Amino acid sequence: MVRPTARVLALLEILQAGGGFTLADLAGRLGVDERTVRRYVAHLADLGVPVEARRGRYGGYRLAPGYKLPPLMLTDEEAVAVVLGLVAATRAGLTAAEGAAAESATAKIRRVLPAILGRRIDALLATVDFTAPVRKPSPPGIEVLLMLAEAARHHQPVSIAYTTWRGQSGERRLDPYGLVFHAGRWYVTGHDHNRQAVRTFRLDRIGTARPAQGGFDIPAGFDPTAQVLAGLAAVPYAHDISVVLHTSLAQAQRRIPPSVGALTEVPDGVRLTARAERLDGAAQMLAGLGWPFTIDRPDKLKDEIRALAARLLTDADAGR
Repeated sequence: MVRPTARVLALLEILQAGGGFTLADLAGRLGVDERTVRRYVAHLADLGVPVEARRGRYGGYRLAPGYKLPPLMLTDEEAVAVVLGLVAATRAGLTAAEGAAAESATAKIRRVLPAILGRRIDALLATVDFTAPVRKPSPPGIEVLLMLAEAARHHQPVSIAYTTWRGQSGERRLDPYGLVFHAGRWYVTGHDHNRQAVRTFRLDRIGTARPAQGGFDIPAGFDPTAQVLAGLAAVPYAHDISVVLHTSLAQAQRRIPPSVGALTEVPDGVRLTARAERLDGAAQMLAGLGWPFTIDRPDKLKDEIRALAARLLTDADAGR
């Protein structure tokens, strides 16, 4: 049986959703009669919760505007889920200001938890370890993030102040098709009116974003994540790489993400075309795949492969 106190708290949770509720609506949601709802409302008033009554045929109740709600009431499972979610977001680089917002939110939740549950969560956080590395965040401005999200949802163009990686700043008019979080960074992708092409922008390089006049339609089948990953793979790094991997396309796709490079099936395997800032890292990646491969370009990558093989042989001999 549900205790009256639980139903009073359930009433408070309904009213916290905002707006007004008729007496009949509240009675139906709580599974009680209208007289009992009035008694629950009186109980909330005794606790200092300002519930306003509306008179008339369709009268009902709502919380007073501007009322500061008490802390959320969470079950043990909900509290653990929220705290672990905040920790995971900080480690992934998802939160702004190096996790300051997540840390302060975690501290606030921790303060209102029952003592026993708080100690158990402290023990969990003190003993848990993660296999994934901590991402260094590149946080966007919160107002920029929320503005672009709203514009993407309602198909509204925006004007953004953007600074390129070369340090060049300027205004861009953008139709934001979607937001993507990848490897510790936020991206927005959409139609850039200045270039008349679909482009991808890092949010931490956007100084301001404001609504612009008009509207737009997202192309059918457009995939924001695929667009961002393909754009990252095409970044003009120092070295242009082409390697034929002697394996199947399905196996290559399972091991090599789109952000690394483009995969094309060829008669003797799969061609990987990519760009890299350092060839030693490319050599280590190819060696780690475990498949035979043929290097088309650049020739310097072959030198890096030979150097890596020599180091591995030296290390193996040293361990004897």
